[in-house]
Amino acid sequence: MAAPPALELTGLVKRYGAATAVDGLSLTAARGEVTALLGPNGAGKTSTIEICEGFRPYDGGTVRVLGLAPDDRELKPRIGVMPQTGGVPGTASAREFLTLMAAFHADPLDPAALMGRLGLTEHAKTPYRRLSGGQQQRLSLAAALVGRPELVFLDEPTAGLDPQARHATWDLVTDLKAAGVSVLLTTHFMDEAEKLADNVVIIDHGRVVAQGTPAELTGAERQLRFRARTGLGLDELLAALPAGSAAKESPNGHYLIEGDVRPELLATVTAWCASHGVLAEDLRIERRTLEDVFLELTGRELR
Repeated sequence: MAAPPALELTGLVKRYGAATAVDGLSLTAARGEVTALLGPNGAGKTSTIEICEGFRPYDGGTVRVLGLAPDDRELKPRIGVMPQTGGVPGTASAREFLTLMAAFHADPLDPAALMGRLGLTEHAKTPYRRLSGGQQQRLSLAAALVGRPELVFLDEPTAGLDPQARHATWDLVTDLKAAGVSVLLTTHFMDEAEKLADNVVIIDHGRVVAQGTPAELTGAERQLRFRARTGLGLDELLAALPAGSAAKESPNGHYLIEGDVRPELLATVTAWCASHGVLAEDLRIERRTLEDVFLELTGRELR
């Protein structure tokens, strides 16, 4: 009999008074895969994760984590949790805290080896409150992994990390997947989700607005971008381009050409620029990014 999904939510609802934070959300996270849950601030990501972790009650729908209810005692040893902040006593050293977390599990990873993997060995005796923000993040990540979980919840695991630590975390998530561990990840770094996730779920106002693999969401459509002086006549440029093309200008002289990007289109754009005495700099062809899709679906206004 097939094992249940790592995570299965159906019609999940969470209210805070008159405000609905999660509004009928449904999603499935497959076992052995990295699922990225994306959304603007206030979209309902953290509420959803805390419900799945068993830390917060919910008002409607069904939630199954590894086939069990979130408050099932049998579930706790099988999951790892990395919250956004907190959860560690300020006076405990990194070594003391991770050793304590290891003691709660039947077959934990070696705390010393895990600290070495995450660059914490030199800070093993440092109290948590004296660690830098990035070091605190890495210690929280180590605590989530020390019990060899089947499913790991990572809530913005690379927030505040420097590039080296960020890439080390990416490598660790990749290794978890290779070992068959399921990962539910939230992040505001779209390149992180695009690199790590097998499946991406974008939510807004507590509802799913898109889901699929990064390739499915970004599509095969390519774009032509270049930089030039501001105020080019886009109507005139469009008249020279193949039917169905679109051209946009940002305020700082960056231009975007969308459509069927073939050699003929590239030649037309460069020839048009040359005939108008325009030097097209930083000209490149690229696909839409996950960030492009995210902004199209959720808007550009600040939350």
